[in-house]
Amino acid sequence: MARNRRLILSPPAEVWRLLSDGHRYGEWVTGNQQVLGVDPDWPAVGTALRFRVGIGPLTTDDVSIVRICEPEHRLELEAKADPFGAARVAMKLIPWGEHTLFVLDWHPLRGPGTRMHGLPVDYLVKVRNGMMLTKLARIAVAERAATAHRP
Repeated sequence: MARNRRLILSPPAEVWRLLSDGHRYGEWVTGNQQVLGVDPDWPAVGTALRFRVGIGPLTTDDVSIVRICEPEHRLELEAKADPFGAARVAMKLIPWGEHTLFVLDWHPLRGPGTRMHGLPVDYLVKVRNGMMLTKLARIAVAERAATAHRP
């Protein structure tokens, strides 16, 4: 399992707004090239987010299905990317004063990732997820600053 933590200088409600807008995942999910579709009730349990991931011409279409949703606290997805299998992506938003401690856990569920699970793969996933949380934090802070300056 790869685990990342990041203190985001915005309250959980503001961070949750970003997570609950599936169309915005392309802004902060590293490797996401295009959001292909978002179910209307996203992020209700059972809804899906479809997107294309990859580097350059090497792409695959992915679907993430919500398995657990506790608004402003917890979102767990099953991310499927054939032929690579599926992974559990668990996001927790923990109030930290007026900010959010964001905890992201990634664990392979099925496919080749389960056989390659361990130090090299977990390290690469941890680096990727760290980049994602940095982007998410920057967006959340920028939006907080923008709304604070509106009349």
